[in-house]
Amino acid sequence: MGEVLHIVGAGMAGSEAAWQAAEAGVPVILHEMRPQVGTFAHRTGLCAEMVCSNSFRSDDDRNNAVGQLHWEMRAANGLLMRMADRHKLPAGGALAVDRDAFATDVTEVLSDHPLITIAPGEITDLPADGHWIIATGPLTSAALGRSILGLTGAEALAFFDAIAPIVHADTIDMDIAWRQSRYDKGETEAERTAYINCPMTRDEYEAFIDALLAAEKTEFHAGEESSAPDPTPYFDGCLPIEVMAERGRDTLRFGPMKPVGLTNIHRPADKPYAVVQLRRDNALGTLYNIVGFQTKMKYGAQTDVFKMIPGLQNASFARLGGIHRNTFLNSPSLLDDRMRLRARPNLRFAGQVTGVEGYVESAAMGLLAGRMAAAGILGRDLPPPPGTTAMGALVHHITGGADARTFQPMNVNFGLFPPVEAKGGRRGRKDRYPAYTDRAKADFQAWLAA
Repeated sequence: MGEVLHIVGAGMAGSEAAWQAAEAGVPVILHEMRPQVGTFAHRTGLCAEMVCSNSFRSDDDRNNAVGQLHWEMRAANGLLMRMADRHKLPAGGALAVDRDAFATDVTEVLSDHPLITIAPGEITDLPADGHWIIATGPLTSAALGRSILGLTGAEALAFFDAIAPIVHADTIDMDIAWRQSRYDKGETEAERTAYINCPMTRDEYEAFIDALLAAEKTEFHAGEESSAPDPTPYFDGCLPIEVMAERGRDTLRFGPMKPVGLTNIHRPADKPYAVVQLRRDNALGTLYNIVGFQTKMKYGAQTDVFKMIPGLQNASFARLGGIHRNTFLNSPSLLDDRMRLRARPNLRFAGQVTGVEGYVESAAMGLLAGRMAAAGILGRDLPPPPGTTAMGALVHHITGGADARTFQPMNVNFGLFPPVEAKGGRRGRKDRYPAYTDRAKADFQAWLAA
C-alpha cells in the first residue's frame, strides 16, 4: 500500500473527497466522530447525512449556477450526484432526495470500496505530518476547533444556521392546501405537483407575523455564544423566518411566502395574499418540509405558530426547527489555490469549513480537495479548474477572490464568474446565463481532459 490520505469528517465534502481520491488509486482512511461523538443537528452516524434541507437546489444546468455545478460534479464522476439521482424526489425542477436512503447508499458505497477504510472516533488535533483533508463542516468539534485556531492564529468566525421543520403529510388538510409547483414548472405531472401550498388571506398573514414576532426564541447551545457584535451574523441565504419578519412585515411575503405563480384549486378566483410551500422530503411522500422556514423559535412556540397556517391546523411534526453554529475559516487569508493551509501544506480543507455554503458547494470542494490530494500523493500537481467554471469560480472566491476583511460564506452564483458576452452582444439573463454555462461546460471538460 502506498501513501495514505486521511480525511476528517464524513459529511458531504469528506465523503466526496474520499470517493475521488480512492477512485484515483489512493488509499483513504475516512475519520468520522459520529455516532460515538454526536452533534445536536445530526441524527445518525451515516456518511453525507443531510441536516437542514433535503434539496440540492436547482438542477437546471442551462440557466442556473447551482445546476451548472451539478453538471460539473456529474462530469467528474461525483459520487454524491450519482446517489442523488438514484434517490431523486419530485421537486419542480430542483434536485431533492430521500435523505435517509441517500445517506445509507453513500455509506454503503464508501464502506464497500476496497481503498476506503471508515475509522470511527474523533480527531482532536491537527496532525503535523501525513496527508490530510479537514472536512469537518460547520459543526467542527470544540477540541479540533481549538487546534485549528492555535495553528492559524486567526480569530474565529461564526454565523448561525437554522433548520426547517418537517411535517407528516397525512396531517396536512388537503381541503385547504393543494399540490402545485410554482408556475407549474416541471416536465412530468409529479414535478408540476411537487409542492403542497397553504394559502393565507391578508388577515391570516398579519396574525401569523404578529405571532411569529412575539414567540419565544431559543437560547444558543452551550459553547455557541457568538463573539461577534450584534446583530447575530446569520448567513443571508438561511435566515430564520422571524429574523426576516423583523426586517419588515412584508419580507416573508416577498420571500419564502410569495404567492406568485400559484392558483388555489379550491378557490381559483381568489388570489392568496401569501402562500406557505411544503416540499416532499422522502420517497414515500409521507414527510414534507416547510420551504424556507428555518427558525430559532422554541419548540412549543413553533407548534403554536405553525398551526396558524391554513392547512396545517392539525399538523403533526416529524421534526421541529432548530438553530446551530456554523464555523468557518477566513480562507482567503489562510488557504492557497490548492486548498492547502499555507502554514502547514500537508493539510487541506474542504467543505463548509472553508466558507462555501450549501450541500452542493461543500461536496464540490470535497471533490476538488480529494482530486488535488490524490494528485499530490501520486507525484502530480493538479491546478484548480478555470474560474469560468462553477467549481473554479467557487475555489477562486474562497482562496483569494474574496476580501478577507469582509469574508462571509457564499453559495455558487453567476456573480462569481468572469463576465461573458452573450451572442450578438445581448445582455439579458435569458441570453447571458446560457452563455455562462456553455463556456463553463467547455472549459470544465478541457480541465478534466488535461
